[in-house]
Amino acid sequence: MEEDWIKIYTSHDFFKSELVKQVLVDHEIEAVIMDKQGFPYRIGDVEVYISNSNLQKALDIIIKNEL
Repeated sequence: MEEDWIKIYTSHDFFKSELVKQVLVDHEIEAVIMDKQGFPYRIGDVEVYISNSNLQKALDIIIKNEL
């Protein structure tokens, strides 16, 4: 991952993080998921990262879509 990427979303639910990622990708914002949940109990966070240059646009999309 590049240096200028920042965490935009964190959840304990993998599917919520995947939904946020897909909404951002649908709006042409490159996003990646970092799954920090441990196996086998799935304890931990799933984080969504974006480029710092897309921060405001991504925040607006997340707020508008009530994610």
